[in-house]
Amino acid sequence: MDTPRITTPFGAASTAADVVAGVDLSGRRAVVTGATSGIGRETARALASAGAEVTLAVRNAEAGEEAAREISAATGNPDVLVAPLELADRRSVRAFVSAWQGPLHILVNNAGIMATPELRTAEGWEMQFATNHLGHFGLTTGLHDALAAAGRARVVNVSSVGHVNGEVLFDDPVFARHPYDPWAAYSQSKTANVLFAVGIARRWAADGITGNALNPGRIASTGLSRSADPAALPPQSFDPAGTTGVSVKDVPQGAATSVLLAASPLVEGVTGRYFEDCQEAGPFTPGVRRGVAAYALDPAKADRLWQLSEELLAAPLP
Repeated sequence: MDTPRITTPFGAASTAADVVAGVDLSGRRAVVTGATSGIGRETARALASAGAEVTLAVRNAEAGEEAAREISAATGNPDVLVAPLELADRRSVRAFVSAWQGPLHILVNNAGIMATPELRTAEGWEMQFATNHLGHFGLTTGLHDALAAAGRARVVNVSSVGHVNGEVLFDDPVFARHPYDPWAAYSQSKTANVLFAVGIARRWAADGITGNALNPGRIASTGLSRSADPAALPPQSFDPAGTTGVSVKDVPQGAATSVLLAASPLVEGVTGRYFEDCQEAGPFTPGVRRGVAAYALDPAKADRLWQLSEELLAAPLP
């Protein structure tokens, strides 16, 4: 029998502050990647407002320090820290993991790039897959023991409705042989975010670690599209009138589902699922930009991705 979908009192218009109201995260430690701006910064702010110690894992240390000062001032929480992290650089990921000490209760894999021109890492890997998935995979698996030590730890992967545009290209995930397509690369990286959550649920349940993925929604004012190739962007990226059935959110609304999965007691113990608008999503129906594609929840594909990711990250450092 199918497991009933998770529902909450919150919805598309709920904000991160709404979701975390009344939640006490005192004594909890959180890491949020890509937390200098957009929904990452708002997620960090909400977690800090509930009393968590929050580490902003960021590429730009100066921007991270500015964000930490602003979040501490806004929330009255002095425990907002900054640590360098370049997800496309395995040495940086390993350095972050090596430097971490003690338990980790919440890991929000938020950072991402979208539809970039063709870029490659030092290994020759396609940059979107390397940043959006492989970097977060290495970070999360590297922090496994810290997550397990915390007890009831949560991993939150920020995916996208864009995952419905394509599966992981297992025959050539780094576009070594196929012509590069910015949207195919983005779609597979976002599908990988969901499959990774499924993999966490399958492997780490006994360690008390849950993993879930989410679509934050269509958000008009974040830096994500800055990384995109302007020629690859559609003529109208957003739909202010909601004519497609998906309205544009502001940043506090866009961070709400991340914060729900990171902090709310309403989803305690929930794992291996995909959420949008603070609810577990239903199946994707072609023509409607909502829901989760069946292939993104496929346990066999989650296992295949986990193995592929381990193999890639085991390669000698360049």
